[in-house]
Parts: sequence; C-alpha cells; structure tokens
Amino acid sequence: MAHETEMDLSEAVDYHYGEFPPETLDYERLVQPLTAAVSSLTRYDQLLKGMHNSAILLAPLRSQEAVVSSRMEGTISTLDEVLQYGADEGTGSKKDIQRTRSETIEVYAYQLAMRRAQKALEEGQPFSEHLIKATHASLLAFGRGAEKSPGKYKTEQNYIGERGRKKISFIPISPVHLSAGMQALMVFLANEKTAPLLKTGLSHVEFEALHPFEDGNGRVGRMMITLLLWQLGVISEPHFYVSGCLEENREEYIEKMRMVSEKNDWDSWAEFFLNMLDEQAKRNIKIAQKIVSLYEEMKEVFREKLNSRWATQAQDFMFEYPTFRNSRFTGTSGIPKPTAVRISRTLHEEGLLKQIIPASGRRPAMFSFEPLLEIVRNAG
Repeated sequence: MAHETEMDLSEAVDYHYGEFPPETLDYERLVQPLTAAVSSLTRYDQLLKGMHNSAILLAPLRSQEAVVSSRMEGTISTLDEVLQYGADEGTGSKKDIQRTRSETIEVYAYQLAMRRAQKALEEGQPFSEHLIKATHASLLAFGRGAEKSPGKYKTEQNYIGERGRKKISFIPISPVHLSAGMQALMVFLANEKTAPLLKTGLSHVEFEALHPFEDGNGRVGRMMITLLLWQLGVISEPHFYVSGCLEENREEYIEKMRMVSEKNDWDSWAEFFLNMLDEQAKRNIKIAQKIVSLYEEMKEVFREKLNSRWATQAQDFMFEYPTFRNSRFTGTSGIPKPTAVRISRTLHEEGLLKQIIPASGRRPAMFSFEPLLEIVRNAG
C-alpha cells in the first residue's frame, strides 16, 4: 500500500460517518423498480423450483460468476481455465495444478468460498461477522491474496482508486471505526424491516464503503448479494449470479456507490441496484431456460447413444462437472467402472464430449461437455 503522502486525495470522497442506515428512502421513486425486480426474481425462483436439480444444472454458472466477479477486480481468467483447474484439483494431478496460473487459482477459490458460506448457512450459522470473515479467509486462501491477511479486518487505512494509479476516489471507514460500522451493519440485517431487495442493496453498498479487508472486498460483497437474497427468502436456492450486469455497468456501479457517501444519495443507489437485479434476473431466466431445455433434449440423446440404465446418472454428472478427468467420472459417478469407461468413450466418439487433454501414462484424459459449455460461456 502506498503512503498517504504519495497519493492524490484531492477528489477523494470520505466514508459517510453517522449516515447508515439512511433515515428515509424515496419509496415513491423506488416502487416501480422494486416491483419490477421482485417480479423478475419471483419468475426466476419459480424456474429454480421447477428444475430437476438446480444445484446440478446451474453449477457451471457459479464458475462463470466467479470469473466475472474476479475480473471486475483485475483478476483475469477464463471459464475453461477454471473448470480445467477444478477437474484436476483433488485428483492427484499435481504437475497440472502447479502449472496453473495464480489468477485461475484465485477464481477457483471464489467458488470454494461461496460453497463454504452456503454450507455454513445451511447448517444453521447466522449471517454474521464470523461468516463474512470465514468467507474472506476461504477466498484469499490461495494465490496472491494469501499474503493479505485472509479472514482478518484491516488495521491500516485503505483507499479505493484506479488500479495502478495514485489518484484516490474514495476513502473507506477508518480502522478505528470499523468494528462499530460492521456491528451497525449486522444490526441492520438482523432487525431492520426494510423490504428484502432494498435491505440487500443497502447492505451491499455499506459493506463496500466499510471495505473491511485489505483485499477481496468487492468479491465478498457480491457473494453477499446472492447469500442475502437467499437468506431473506427472495430465492429458494443460492443460485443467483449478479456480476454480469454490474460489470457491464461498472462505472455507474462505482459512481452510484460513491454518491452515497458524497451526497448521502441512497435513493439513486437503490434505484440502480434494483434495476440491475431486474435485468440480471431476466438474463438468468434465459440462461437457465436454455440449460433446462438442453437437459431435456439430452435425456433422449443419452438414452439413445448409451442404451444403458446409467444414462441419466451419466448425464447428471456431466451437467454438474462439464469439464472432468475421466478418473473422476469412472471413480465418483456411482456408475460401475467398466460401464463408465464405455460411456465416456461412446460419448466422445459421438461428439458430445470433447477431449481437451489426451490420456498419457497414468494420467487420464480430460473431457468437456461442449453442448452445456457453449451456453455457459455466453452467460458472462
């Protein structure tokens, strides 16, 4: 971190001390975007509930969300890189893992952090500072972030500005006031009667303004959006991916958050956030519908090509793990190994599986299920 004397603070906006939560909101202004966002999210949730298994069908979208959210912070990796790393992680292919770029490992850590937070909430843990710290610790467990105090609040003042430049646009809450700020946020989440979408939006901008960690705040803050929508009952499963719209509107996203502190303008932020949720829900509906349609289409294809009672189990595996080492499929799919070997060979011969890396010695081949990946690649 550069010293304050080396920074240009001439246009920096300071944190809004004493202004959270806002005393009032302009509900007349917000009623239309709130109604639209609720409607779109309700339709999305109805689609989730009607899915054969939303956790399986939407698993690749979690990888894409990790890619996009991390890209917003300057960590560049591709969906295929992340999925290939995931295919090797835990399989003993250490040489392949060691060759993986640190950026890809960081993006993969995003998925692990999200899954662990979800599991903790499912087990009854409250949405708390402990959960946020644990999520941050998971996020920064690997890669460059491992040196930036994973799971620990900042002890020095941090700043927000353009990456690589000394011009500062925002000064988050000071470390001495951070504990009180986080406690106020937790009290707001636990007790405030605000509508769930507004509560989520106000909590997100407050978390980003607090910027409690040395690094990783943006990614943790965007995970919080999905987790809060789930915890507050807006969606029945934690499968809502918001970073696509936020990345496309990144400048406005940052400016609206900045205006909260500069002008105490919570209404413009709330309106922007609701519009983003509405637009993202509509996009997620289209993507989920394509995945569901593909799943239904593939039922008949898998039955016809495989002529096996294991066809549905094989299909479910490939929708959940669209990139995989053959050893994972033959060892963990629950299908008898000789049958699993025959299934992957048949699907490769039929063009449904693409061989990314051929088998070599004891190292099994790596495949990708391209019909699904073609949809997911276009989701971000």
